[in-house]
Amino acid sequence: MSQPKLDAIEINPKQPADASIIWLHGLGASADDFLPIIPQLNLPHDHSMRFVFPNAPIQSVTLNGGFPMPAWYDIYGLAGDVRQDEAGIRRTEGLVQALIEKEQQRGIAAERIILAGFSQGGAMALHTGLRYPKKLGGIIALSTYLPLADMVANELQAMNKSIPILMIHGLYDNVVLPEWAEISRNTLQKLDYHVDWHTFEMAHSFCQEELSVIVNWLQQVLKS
Repeated sequence: MSQPKLDAIEINPKQPADASIIWLHGLGASADDFLPIIPQLNLPHDHSMRFVFPNAPIQSVTLNGGFPMPAWYDIYGLAGDVRQDEAGIRRTEGLVQALIEKEQQRGIAAERIILAGFSQGGAMALHTGLRYPKKLGGIIALSTYLPLADMVANELQAMNKSIPILMIHGLYDNVVLPEWAEISRNTLQKLDYHVDWHTFEMAHSFCQEELSVIVNWLQQVLKS
């Protein structure tokens, strides 16, 4: 049986694309959640960046009483030591890898592909990017954490040991607590990953200040 594919909203540049950002939304959101960010990036009119915003599958989420919603994997609770949906995380890893491979089939070099995500989507960006067997352009992880953190050391791919990682978190985040994100950052740093870390005075949300950080970071990692 072939693996299901994710449907996605694509925003293509006017000229042939030579880089792609695969942007994963948060729990209960949708592919159009971050569409408004594109004009705010103030990209030049002749840019060559493709944006891919996939929709998460609809599934029951234990944390929300089993109510079906868009989710990359199940969440059993918000405590730091609660068990994680390893099977769901790995299933979605395969779906995200398929998106990466699709971009390569369309002529985008793996090292020009960025994985980005907010909250649960950011967790999947980190999980998948560290394990992908080809060198990727970078990972943007917003208001999130590193899932299955105790397995990373044995599963990371050498090709992505030097992958640029941008992590941004709200100091008042009461969903993914700042200390959880800091533990994730520290775990990555102990494994010799370079993490560009920023915090802002916000809750579990997105702010204008982090947009500027993202723009500058993209310019650095994708400069020719």
